[in-house]
Amino acid sequence: MNDNDLETLAAQLRQPDGPMGMEVADMMHATNIGMTVAAIDRLSIVEDCRILELGHGNGKHLPYLLQQKEGLIYYGLEISKTMNREAAAANQVFVEKKQAVFQLYDGRHIPFADNYLDRAFTVNTIYFWQDPALLLSELYRVLKPGGRLNIAFAQKRFMETLPFTKHGFTLYDNEKMEQLINESRFMIVDMTTRVEAIESKTGDRISREYTTVSVEK
Repeated sequence: MNDNDLETLAAQLRQPDGPMGMEVADMMHATNIGMTVAAIDRLSIVEDCRILELGHGNGKHLPYLLQQKEGLIYYGLEISKTMNREAAAANQVFVEKKQAVFQLYDGRHIPFADNYLDRAFTVNTIYFWQDPALLLSELYRVLKPGGRLNIAFAQKRFMETLPFTKHGFTLYDNEKMEQLINESRFMIVDMTTRVEAIESKTGDRISREYTTVSVEK
């Protein structure tokens, strides 16, 4: 891939759009499912939770989430119109049962009332947050006291090996993540790092080191 191709891929990873975005979303679902499951598994979900996800992509992981407990309601926020549409279509049965709601947002302000949600998570989106401090403040606001947020991200030393991350990615390691969280009102309760084998966005088989940080209000 030449540099223009890599820049195009990076833009699609940030905000999938159109037919190419749908292909990229399928690829992201396949490569990110391990991280997504880890983020869900560490949410300590109980019955009747209201759960928020930032950047849900095509939403094909939603059946796994909603089978965790009875009475769950999922809220998915996206900046991508293509992903908002595709996720709602893929999960139409849950939408019709009012178990899932998909909305667009501006990537900065979360359109929910204070203390409305029980849990929140996001996978491989933090590289693109326009204002991390503001978004963490918003997440803190909408979570109930004791609510948990999980942020899953690939480690900086791994991400630096990928040729497209030079185009608009802000990379994190555990130290930088701890600093970001400590500047917010959240409290870190767990930080777990794992290594998994995946196929990269450019088609190579690689080992990815990623971390799930759990914080609470």
